[in-house]
Parts: sequence; structure tokens; C-alpha cells
Amino acid sequence: VGWETGFGVLLLFCFLASGLVYYINCPENGNKTETRERPNIIIILADDIGWGDLWTKQSDNTTPWLNMLKLEGKRLTDFHSPASTCSPSRAALLTGRHGLRNGVTHNFAEGSVGGLPLNETTFAQLLHDAGYYTAMIGKWHLGHNGLYNPIHRVKCFDYYLGIPYSNDMGCTDMPGFNLPSCSPCGKYRSRKHGGCDTKIALPLFENQSILEQPLDLWNLTGQYAKAASRQILTARKRGQPLLLYVALAHMHVPLFHYRLLNVTAKDAYSASLSDMDNLVGSIKLAAEMFSMENTLIWFTGDNGPWEQKCQFAGSAGPFLGRWQTSRGGGSAKKTTWEGGHRVPTVVLWPGRISPNTSSNALLSGLDIFPTVLSLAGVEPPSDRRYDGIDITHVLLHDSDTGHKSLMHPNSGAAGQFGDLQTVRVGRHKAFYITGSAEACGGAKGKQQMHDPPLIFELSRDVAEGSPLDPSSVEYQAVLREVEREREAVLWDIATDNVSTADYSITQAAFPCCQPHNPVCRCHSAPANGIGWCF
Repeated sequence: VGWETGFGVLLLFCFLASGLVYYINCPENGNKTETRERPNIIIILADDIGWGDLWTKQSDNTTPWLNMLKLEGKRLTDFHSPASTCSPSRAALLTGRHGLRNGVTHNFAEGSVGGLPLNETTFAQLLHDAGYYTAMIGKWHLGHNGLYNPIHRVKCFDYYLGIPYSNDMGCTDMPGFNLPSCSPCGKYRSRKHGGCDTKIALPLFENQSILEQPLDLWNLTGQYAKAASRQILTARKRGQPLLLYVALAHMHVPLFHYRLLNVTAKDAYSASLSDMDNLVGSIKLAAEMFSMENTLIWFTGDNGPWEQKCQFAGSAGPFLGRWQTSRGGGSAKKTTWEGGHRVPTVVLWPGRISPNTSSNALLSGLDIFPTVLSLAGVEPPSDRRYDGIDITHVLLHDSDTGHKSLMHPNSGAAGQFGDLQTVRVGRHKAFYITGSAEACGGAKGKQQMHDPPLIFELSRDVAEGSPLDPSSVEYQAVLREVEREREAVLWDIATDNVSTADYSITQAAFPCCQPHNPVCRCHSAPANGIGWCF
């Protein structure tokens, strides 16, 4: 799909040129910190992206920048999101701890009082304490009320621009592509099959203030690209190493893209994927253009595609969850089938990570926390335990040794939120419970408990269609390993320092810039030059 790429290149020049003007005119900050040899770290988290959306023949023309990242970096082919839905996955990524430890087991709402418990420590906080300039752009979804705002959290981020939760949790004046379609603000439609369900307009925050409400989805890529460029420049001017965490709205519905493109519903996903690719490219180019050497870029996803959105959902590739789909329902987002949590991932670090390589080590978004701390020479708090592992040996020394086992928490399709009832050990995967998300067309499957568990051998059955025979020697040997690994993790959690999140909801917690205006409506002048460059 070549037409998106030309527009993308044009946009990149615009964003970076505007950043260059800022760089020339921005005064030096007198409070410089010696960078030593600590890397700049850029983490880019896509939303609802499918493992099969990238690095295929079909996507080659749509995602040239991400293709470049793969050619220049290391692709992690057996990499898993820490959960199969938004808030738990993000909390686990930032803390290196499962939801049963950090307290975040399901999604926060627009009116949530709480968020990620304040006693939980994020890698952003630790890197900030170690002298990093820390900035976040994009979707937070870990609490926006009071101290749970990313700016207010203790020494977490120096700068924030983004949406406090998912981009379907509020109305806009020009809705993107969704199924069912969302109504514009002021023309409220009640929830039907996962459509937008709020009269409150979708806000865009800058630091602790609402910049726009409702925001303009079709402007968002430009705003994010320009803000990312500015934060890269700010860190360089300050002489500090950079942590930039970019949590994209792509590829969550409502889908959006560059506004001047004439795109039909049929091509909406491809156009949005290209738009995301251009944003990734602008961030990469900004780091290179402004001499941010020694920069690691880590691209991954928060969970798999949202199947019930049909043509507006991504592809799980070969991870079809056939055992489940043959019994009804979907097997991606919200489920613990491979399509729900195996996500496309690549890590780039010129001169340090071997280019155009891959690893099939069993890895997780939980590993980002210990790995970036290790690379920065920072120790995590010792008063709690972690589920992630330091994978510098995989990234830098071409090792294929990852987790011996990995737990996949229940994420809404079946069972109690956060419970660890799906276990990966080596090539095998055991389900003590199965259940489906809603499929395209509305079909659902029943929740089922399994004692003994279903066990699949993924190297022979990547589609998870045919479980092993429980009477077989292979099954019995694997079952002993599964039980041993799961019991060890559950005991470790039971004896750990764990947190509890506040999931209560109040009308007063809904973000609203003008409570007396219909749907909360206001538009500030672009702060610090943030805005569309045309």
C-alpha cells in the first residue's frame, strides 16, 4: 500500500524540522547530568497489535520503518505480553510483576478513583532517580485521578502528553473506524457490542492539564511525533540520558490515520498500520538526526488483536487457538491462547545488538523492567519479588535462553481476573481453564475447567488445536513440570510483598475540563508549540 508512505515521509520532515527550530532556539539547561555510558532508552508499545500484522509479505509495503527496525535489530519471535488486556499488561511491563503482585488485574475505567498502587515502583521512577530525563507519550490507563496521574506519581515522568485510557473510552467530534461505529460527541449512542459507551469527551492531557477535550484523533499522530522529537531534544540539551515511553493509540479502535487520505473501511486497518509505522519512523529519525547515539529502541505490544472488531482488528498470524474456536468464540485479546499474548517485538541498539538477527527464547514484557535497569546500572528495590528476568544475554550475546516457564494471567475470557491458570513450560503449554473472547459476529464459547489440564506442544501445534493424550508418557512428564513450576510461582506470590489496587468508581473522577459544558468541551492553545505542523 504505497500511497501511505509518501505522506509519511512528508510528515517526518515536518515534525523533525519543527523540532530542529526548537533545538536551535532552546536555551541550555544549567542542571546537566553526566550521561556516562548509560544508554538512551525508547520503549514503544503498540495497542491491540497482532503477531501477524508485521514482518510478513502482506505488510512489507505498509510498514517500511518497522521493517527497517527488524533489519537493524533483533526480532524476538517468542515474546509475550504480560497479560491479554490493557491495564494489567501495562502495569506488569512497568513494574516487572504480575497483577497478583502489583494489584492490577483488570482494566481501570473513566471514573476510576485509583490506579497502579502508589507503593509499586516503576522503572521510570528508578531511572528518574538515577539521573535520567523521563518522558511519556500516549496511553497511560493506570489511573488518572489525583496522585495516579503519570506526572504526579513520585518521580515518575518529567513530561506527559497523552490519553489517560483507551481511545474508545470517550466521544470525539470526528470518530474513527469502529464496529459498531461510534457517534460524535453530542449524539450519544448506548453501548452495543463494544461500541463507545460514554457521554464524556475523550481528553488529551499535557502533564496534569487537559489540552483538548474532545481530542482530534486525526491529529494525534502529528502531536505525538512532534512531542517525541521535543523530548529527545530536551534530554540532549540537559545532558541527561533519556527514557522515552511511547504507548501508542494504534492499533486500538477507533482506527485513525493521516486526515488527508481518502480511506474506505476496507483499507482502514492498513492505513492505520501505516500511520503507526510513520510515527515509529519519526521517533527513530529524531533520535538519529539529533545525535542521540547509544540509543536502544524496544518495540512491542500490550496484547493481541481484538477479534470482535472484525475488519478493524489485526491478525494473530498462525496462532489461531483452534481448540477454542472450534467450540465457539475468539482466541486473541482477553484470552490466554497464543493469539492473546504473543506479540511482535524487536529491539534495536546500533553497535551493541547484532543487526538482522532473531531469538526464539521464551520472553515477556515483564522482562523490560529488569533489563532496562540492568543496562542503566540501576538496582531494583529488594523488598519485593519480580517475575521478569534480565535478558541482556539474549539481546547482546545472542543467547536463546529465556524463561524456563511463563505464567499467562486470566484477562477476561475465563476465570478470576489475574489468576495464573495457563502455564508455559518450554515448548509445552497447559490450560487449567479455557474460555473465549467474543469473536467477529458475536459468537462466544463456554468457560471450561480442566483437571488434569489440557497440554499442547507448540512446536508441533502452533495453532493449539490438538492437546496431548493425558495417558501418554510425554503428557505425564510435562504435567509434573507444569505443576512444579506453577506451585513455585503461586507460593512465591503468597509470601511476597503484594499490593491491592482501588477499583472504585465515582463521577468526580471523570476527567472534565469544563463540567458545565455538554460532554466536557474545551480546546486550549497548543502548549509549547504542540500541534499539527501544517
